[in-house]
Amino acid sequence: MSVVIEHINKSFGLQQVLRGVTLSIPEGQVLGLLGPNGAGKSTLMKILIGLWRADSGSVSVPERIGYLPENNPLYEEMYVAEYLEFMAGLTTKNSFPLGRDGVGSLIDRVGLTPERHKHIRELSKGYRQRVGLAQALLGNPQLLILDEPTTGLDPNQLVEIRSLIKNLAHGEPLNPNSLNPKPLTIILSTHIMQEVSAMCDRVVILDHGQIKADQPIDAINDLEELFHRVTV
Repeated sequence: MSVVIEHINKSFGLQQVLRGVTLSIPEGQVLGLLGPNGAGKSTLMKILIGLWRADSGSVSVPERIGYLPENNPLYEEMYVAEYLEFMAGLTTKNSFPLGRDGVGSLIDRVGLTPERHKHIRELSKGYRQRVGLAQALLGNPQLLILDEPTTGLDPNQLVEIRSLIKNLAHGEPLNPNSLNPKPLTIILSTHIMQEVSAMCDRVVILDHGQIKADQPIDAINDLEELFHRVTV
């Protein structure tokens, strides 16, 4: 298993946000995390990346994790290629070096080639999301956590990003310099059920801090009906 979460509880003051969450995710799986606002999705993701500690329970995750927050912070005064080369120097200084050619290949893979010599402040929100996705991939992660990654994308970009995310999990390794590369596991948090159906192998529905459903996508006839039924 790439990710193992066992009996996680998390409270903020008197409000319990996660209640006994237990979940295992195998390598190479794209898992869609659905839930209404306040369900605990963001809290769970921040525990997985090590930003917050759980009150109880245990989490086992791979060593290398890439994370794309919903509102990804970027240095807007920098050029796209310049920014990613700079971040690559910080992210991969000690291991899995991408180098300039590797960053260029990553830029191509996320569809940023036409924008690579623009300032980030000149980009649309959709292209900024691509910069954030490229940054999340710089360290050759084994686990990629995406929080609303398709926000601001136009229909054509949606199709491209959907394809990219599926290929990241099941396709070739990001970094040809990696030794014994492993499949990339992806956790995709979104409010858009069509995104889960299009990109994910499995869906977990979280509500009031508890897992209310956990099923393979191909076993679900009507995801919207399931969502509304278990979150009422």
